[in-house]
Amino acid sequence: MTRPSRPARVLASALAAGFLLATAACADESGAPEAVSVSAAAERSPSPSATPALTGAGAQAALITPADIENDWQVATDAATWRNSMLIGKVDVAGFLTAKSDAADCQRLLDGLYSDSLLGRATGASALRGFTSEDSRMLYQVGDYGSADVDATLDWMKTLPEKCNQFTATGQDGGKRTVQVVALEVPKAGDAREALTVTVQGTAAGQPSTFSTDVAVLRVGASGAAVTNGGLSAVDHDSTDRAVQAGAQRLKDVLSGKTPAPLPSQWD
Repeated sequence: MTRPSRPARVLASALAAGFLLATAACADESGAPEAVSVSAAAERSPSPSATPALTGAGAQAALITPADIENDWQVATDAATWRNSMLIGKVDVAGFLTAKSDAADCQRLLDGLYSDSLLGRATGASALRGFTSEDSRMLYQVGDYGSADVDATLDWMKTLPEKCNQFTATGQDGGKRTVQVVALEVPKAGDAREALTVTVQGTAAGQPSTFSTDVAVLRVGASGAAVTNGGLSAVDHDSTDRAVQAGAQRLKDVLSGKTPAPLPSQWD
C-alpha cells in the first residue's frame, strides 16, 4: 500500500514547536515504556446493567496494537499529552450568516480535537495508546462512557459535515485558518459509529501548513472508543479503517469475557 508522502524536513522541524509533548509512560509486562494511560476510576465495581462494565484491565486489553493497524506504526511514549497547535482557534461566528448556533458546534469540534476529549469524561475505566508512523500520529482511546452519552456524541458528529462544512478560525498568532469537515465512511464495526476528516489550512511557526486528521468514534454496549489519525501529510484512511475494525472487535471480546492478544513485545 502506498504511504502518505513525507513533508519537507524544514517544514517538519518548524512545526515541531506546534506540538506540545509530555510523557505519561507506563510499562508493559516486558518492562518497556509505552503510552498507556488508565483512569483512576478503572477498578470500580461494575454496576448491574444490560451490558458489562469495562474494568481497568479490560480497558487496557481493549487497546489496539501495532499488529492490528499494520504498516510502520510504532507505539509512542508521549501520547497522553499530544497537542497540535493547528487546532487552536476561535471560530469566526460572523461567518455563519443564518445559523450562528452552528458556530458553537464547530468550536466544540476544534476544542475536542485539540484536547482529545470528544467522548467527554468516562464514567468508569478508560485507557489510551498512541502510535507514530513517519509524520503521522494516531491516538486510540477506549472507556466506559455510557451508551446514551456515546450515542449523543455520534448523533452530534453526524451533523457536523453540514454545520461545519467549511469555516474560518483565528489562531493564537492572529492568523486566519480555513477548516473543512467532511463525512468519512468507515467499516461497519461495533454497535454504532461515525467518522469525519478534518482539514486545517493556515500557518505554523511562520510557514504555510495543512494539517489533516481522521476522527472516528464507535460504541460497543455502554463503552466507547475514539481514534484520531493524522498529520502534516495526507491521511492514511486505511489505517483508520483497521483501527476501527480491530478496536471494535477487541472491545467486543473484552466485554464478552475474552482476552484479546496482548501488545507484542517486538513493538516495545
